Amino acid sequence: MDKNTVIGLILMAAVLIGFSFWNTSQQPEMPAQTEHVKPSAQTVTPVKEQSASAAVAVKDSSALFFASAQGEAGEVVLQNDKVQVSISRKGGLISDVRLKEYKSYSDFNAGNDAPLHLYSAKDAALQLVFETKEANIDVADYYFTVANLTDSTVTMTLSDSIKGTAIHFDYALNAAGYLVDFKVRTEGMKDVVSAKTNNFLVRWTDRVRQLEKGFYFENMYSTLTYKLAGGDTEKLSEMETEEKAAEGDVSWVAFKNQYFSSVLIAKQAMKEVQLKSVQEDEEAKTGYLKNYSAEMTAAFDPTGGQASEFQFYFGPNNYRLLQTMDEHSIAGDDSELEELVYLGWPLFKWINRYFTIYVFDFLTRLHLPMGVVLLLITILLRFIVYVPTKKSFMSSAKMRVLKPKVDEIAKKYPKQEDAMRRQQETMTLYSQYGVSPMGGCLPMLIQMPIWIAMFNFVPNAIELRQQGFLWADDLSTYDDLISWGVELPFIGNHLSLFCLLFCATNILYSYMSMRQQRDTMSAEQAQQMKIMQWMMYLMPVFFFFMFNKYSAGLNYYYFISLLASALTMWYLRKTTDDAKLLAKLEENYKANKNNPNKKVSGLAARLEALQKQQEAMMEAQKRKNNQ
Repeated sequence: MDKNTVIGLILMAAVLIGFSFWNTSQQPEMPAQTEHVKPSAQTVTPVKEQSASAAVAVKDSSALFFASAQGEAGEVVLQNDKVQVSISRKGGLISDVRLKEYKSYSDFNAGNDAPLHLYSAKDAALQLVFETKEANIDVADYYFTVANLTDSTVTMTLSDSIKGTAIHFDYALNAAGYLVDFKVRTEGMKDVVSAKTNNFLVRWTDRVRQLEKGFYFENMYSTLTYKLAGGDTEKLSEMETEEKAAEGDVSWVAFKNQYFSSVLIAKQAMKEVQLKSVQEDEEAKTGYLKNYSAEMTAAFDPTGGQASEFQFYFGPNNYRLLQTMDEHSIAGDDSELEELVYLGWPLFKWINRYFTIYVFDFLTRLHLPMGVVLLLITILLRFIVYVPTKKSFMSSAKMRVLKPKVDEIAKKYPKQEDAMRRQQETMTLYSQYGVSPMGGCLPMLIQMPIWIAMFNFVPNAIELRQQGFLWADDLSTYDDLISWGVELPFIGNHLSLFCLLFCATNILYSYMSMRQQRDTMSAEQAQQMKIMQWMMYLMPVFFFFMFNKYSAGLNYYYFISLLASALTMWYLRKTTDDAKLLAKLEENYKANKNNPNKKVSGLAARLEALQKQQEAMMEAQKRKNNQ
């Protein structure tokens, strides 16, 4: 590894360190969940209740929907093999969602079988507000009747028999499993709303729970995300409180956790969208990550001729699964729900989307442990970069065996003013022997994007969630083999063993790289490189403070990747015969020397041209001084 490779490593470290400090946070513990599963399908639990807000808002018996201002509260439950969705009779809207195939980390750690509680009326609320000539109708203040109830469908109706008006909410669990089709139909509303009314107000809020082990990591990848109609997917800040208005109409809004999302999708784009994400107080250890809110207007036909159509997605952020939602989405053929799985900036996203995911899918179908899957991906990547890595090593090895000749040039031009001539002759020497000093750059140019791509892929791969390997019980979060109850500055309350192994291997790899580089450098260059060498040895220390709170899967990947790189370097050094290599270079030198048409090329040629230009300028200045 030469100077260019070292610079590449330092640049990569700078990117990772900068990204980590930009997202600096702490990790509170998540309190255990104590809620239980609601009644089985087709169950309505009646409870006598009167809405206080409705009692205040409804002044007389002639008001619209007066008879529905009080009634029996309860919940209707729809379910399939993947989700259980509860719909409240008060408000007629979804009040609770549980995912049957997943668990929260607290239940997983305690050995409980309770399904993951993704959405709850305790923390979330959806309001639909219709503007009428008399007053605004917030459906949350009224009681709905139940009709057409099956395991997967129901119609919730708010009606006024005297005025002949009604609002119907049609629900149906979609064949996709995690989608809930939702239609808003009205009857007789034309005469009670303004002639200009063609929309209704949608307010949606959710205090998002912490579902994973570590606050910092889950919070980093949890964000309010939305899709502009006919445009790109955007998101609010993951680590700061932010409020903004969408730059245009919006196709869907997602309240996203690291591995799960609640998404509201509209067939006709929603307008006037206001979004807000508020950070929870980390030190308070509330068990929540953020407070999301979205307010927008949805298309509405007061004549009742056309329903307002929506879908809810309550499910995992699984890239392939989200891609299949296009087949069932009302938002069109390319809803781009898969953008909820963050794969990195464009270059790294391309690597993950068209390489990493395909390899990962193939290996997971073999039902291998996830630790083995990551190991096989690492081995495959090492095979891919082996040829350029060997080329880089051989370039350094050639420079190493030519070092005595380079030292002779340095002795020939010891003065500082002869530095350009010394560099020119050195480059000419390399050119004559067929050596490229820039040969060490290519492997780093290949490996660095892959490293950063995996930095984005591993934390978002839900397949790693709650998958154990060796001493780590969950590869998606940190492996606290050693932990304590007090939060210490920079390090937190634990030590991650995979992080320690990664950093130790980084020190080993840095030592081997520095040793290889020293063999190719002059005494002057070695002196100049001392600061860079110290930086290389300090990088593992920075990495430890960065990655101690990161997922065990990511630290494990970096550990085995660096170990494979170190073994590759050791193998190449062991199998390289310096004497034979020097003899081959001497043959190249003789062949080039006997070829009069052979021209100096590359950096040597540019240095030679620059030297001639400098000499011409000096000669011109000398003549001018003589005159």
